[in-house]
Amino acid sequence: MKKVYAIIGSGRQGVSAAYDLALNGDAQKIYLIDRDKDTLNSAMQYINSRFGKDMAEAVLSEISDKSIIGKYLSQSDAAVSAVPYYYNLDLSKLAIETKTHFFDFGGNTDVVKSQLSLDLPARKAGVSIVPDCGMDPGMNISLIMYVLSQFDECNSVKSYGAGLVQNPTLPWNFALSFHVNGLTNEYYGKSLGLHDGELAEFNCFSEREFLDFPKPIGKLEAAVTSGGLSTLPISLKGKVHNLINKTLRYPGHWDRFEAFSDLGLFSTEPVEFEDRTIVPRDFYHFLLEPRITVPNLKDIGIIRIIAEGIQNGKRKEIDLLVEDYFDEQTGLTAMQRLTGWHASMAAILAVNGQIERGALPVESAFPGELVYNEMKNRGIKITVSESYPD
Repeated sequence: MKKVYAIIGSGRQGVSAAYDLALNGDAQKIYLIDRDKDTLNSAMQYINSRFGKDMAEAVLSEISDKSIIGKYLSQSDAAVSAVPYYYNLDLSKLAIETKTHFFDFGGNTDVVKSQLSLDLPARKAGVSIVPDCGMDPGMNISLIMYVLSQFDECNSVKSYGAGLVQNPTLPWNFALSFHVNGLTNEYYGKSLGLHDGELAEFNCFSEREFLDFPKPIGKLEAAVTSGGLSTLPISLKGKVHNLINKTLRYPGHWDRFEAFSDLGLFSTEPVEFEDRTIVPRDFYHFLLEPRITVPNLKDIGIIRIIAEGIQNGKRKEIDLLVEDYFDEQTGLTAMQRLTGWHASMAAILAVNGQIERGALPVESAFPGELVYNEMKNRGIKITVSESYPD
């Protein structure tokens, strides 16, 4: 039977999720919901022209208008939220009311915990609610679970992720491939991980190191950022000794952005300035976004998982690498593919009865091996190397 889907937020990641649902989700109809008419029309035209039929329907609505959004959720088998994280708790509740499977790109662990507290009403409604799908957090968590399945005992897991412009230019050597709010959100606060078997917090911009990658990528610099593991450290406590997540950037990036953070520009607390009240982060976005927004962005997406443990009594190391590039054929960026397709894949699994009902973290919603295979089937390049040090 053909399926009906809703995409809430029809920007880059929403369009990518809609594309995958149209291609792989046996879709009859995809409702594209957004408050911006131009964004909606562009998204609808992209999907309908790609598939040669009026599959996508534009719905103009504010995210706060529960009557409109609820109407279209009630007509949908599953929904993907591509709006900022602070809307996702209310949308999860609305999805339960309308008995619609719901998936989002998350980005804030406190909000995710609140969503997971909806497990009982979600199960009663017969729906799956899985926050923090996407690339990082999201696919990286699924691939960590895949890597863990290759060990009898795992001691250490390091997770790295990156969305980078292919041809960096000064002074930024960086271009925005997702919402600017997501950038400062992951550069602010602390990251939860594991150290010596206990939950531990790591400061953003800390634990820096350089890693080498195959050409044309070369040397990148890693640093801790927040939110990339979501609830995984809690789930893996007692099972893994050390777990940490870092973001990869071209060398020099972290010094520049740490200085902005030290200046207080990432704060969301209002301040008084010349007889007016401003939020430092909002003003920072106003200044930064146009300087790191590149038309016709061609990017690189990277996920790397390095793990060490024991298998069959021998010490073993695994190095898993995901490399994805802007796709000339579809016009989708690597960030769109790695982010949007993890959520759309989850939505497809749910409507096909392959996900348990309830509010579930990514790490327990579906097997890592299933995600590994699904992404390879979608043309995502994943290489895995194993070694057995003495």
